[in-house]
Amino acid sequence: MLFSRRKLLGSACLTLLASASHSEETDGFVLLEARPGAVPLLPAPGPATKIWGFNGQTPGPALRVKLGQEMRVRFVNRLDRPTSLHWRGMRLPNAIDGAAGLVQKALAPGESRDLRFTPPDAGTFFVQPLIQPHSGEQLGRGIYAAVIVDEANPVPVDDDLVLLLDDWRLDASAQIVGDFDNPADALRQGRFGAVTGVNGKAGAAAQIYPPGARLRLRLINAANARIMRLTFEGGAPTIIALDGQPCDALAAQGGNVPLGPGARCDVLLDLPRLEGQKVRLILRGETELPDSTVLEIATRGALRPAGAPVANPPPNPLLPAEIHLEKAKRVDVVIEGGWRKGMPAGFKPQGDELRKIWKINGHASSGLDGPPLFSVKKGTPVSLALANKTLFELSIFVQGHVMRLLHDLDDGWDPYWRDSVIVPEQATKHIAFVADNPGKWLLGGAVQEHFANGMAGWFEVT
Repeated sequence: MLFSRRKLLGSACLTLLASASHSEETDGFVLLEARPGAVPLLPAPGPATKIWGFNGQTPGPALRVKLGQEMRVRFVNRLDRPTSLHWRGMRLPNAIDGAAGLVQKALAPGESRDLRFTPPDAGTFFVQPLIQPHSGEQLGRGIYAAVIVDEANPVPVDDDLVLLLDDWRLDASAQIVGDFDNPADALRQGRFGAVTGVNGKAGAAAQIYPPGARLRLRLINAANARIMRLTFEGGAPTIIALDGQPCDALAAQGGNVPLGPGARCDVLLDLPRLEGQKVRLILRGETELPDSTVLEIATRGALRPAGAPVANPPPNPLLPAEIHLEKAKRVDVVIEGGWRKGMPAGFKPQGDELRKIWKINGHASSGLDGPPLFSVKKGTPVSLALANKTLFELSIFVQGHVMRLLHDLDDGWDPYWRDSVIVPEQATKHIAFVADNPGKWLLGGAVQEHFANGMAGWFEVT
């Protein structure tokens, strides 16, 4: 199943697209009900996989509004444990952000909460649970959905596809393995699954479009831990947005797109202008895991007229044109922990010991306790030095704000905004943002198993 908004397609187009699930409404609110369900994750005749999801589905129904339109969501907890909603990448008021225990109470079983807000930015976003230390299990069992805020004047394309990419750890009966506190995962890269797919279906999604069609692919990494390396083979992808914010149009180097957990990337894809060609989106493998094709597009039918050259989308006028780094609050964020050389091969920390396996500035935290990493007044520029002292590549997120990735050798920055950055092992990356959203905000590891086991902190904007 691919969530699609088809435009301009002629009668020659054939497609294997299934109907996208529709949002349920009650009293003018879109219903998001976290509850158990069962989905045909594997192809028939495989058994249904038991999941937790919004409205019993994974992914849940895509939430879509136009820029300037109010979003109304009724969130209901039908699980047997507390949960919460976090709107990844959306610059919302602090009280709506959903960091349970930091800015609002978790939603207890049987409770509901009505949310009303107007997203300030157009873009591709992601809604997921955020409740320590249980976010990883709730996300890993399927509680997530895409959130799309359409621009006033969207880029003209032949189709607009939302692709939530995930991996699943399944047992022999196609059920989700329940080892969400596995010390081996927490000590290393996090929880990976061998079964990959798109929008709640394992394997490669298949699509057919006319030659020369231009598609907008909204790529969302919904996995717990995998830093996805995505490669396009056979097409010409151009990145036009990262983490929900428009960026200067740039060609994906070698057709590659890296995405940390929860990260998003909007790509314009021009299909080959000959019939019978194929474009594949490949998820590159990790240690002991092979490459896997997650999307295959074939060309068939009448040739589409050539599209105009891809232009830079207009920048978000609500974001600063400059960050005055000379006035910035400079903070070191030193990350240590995880498995390291010399540890016994059978080392399996449990309980409190496991929760302290990662540290920020020498302290393990859930992000809900202790003093803030820093506190600044609204409007203050902030520059963070993210120093990864571990043996693993990390993905680090900052809530409530979007940031620039600074150049390693000077004070320039890359021509895009991010809400998380990938920091190689034994390396330091510098980021900068303007702290313009008042409240208490989390900062930590985007890998769920890192975040739950000490790689978390918070900062305050007053």
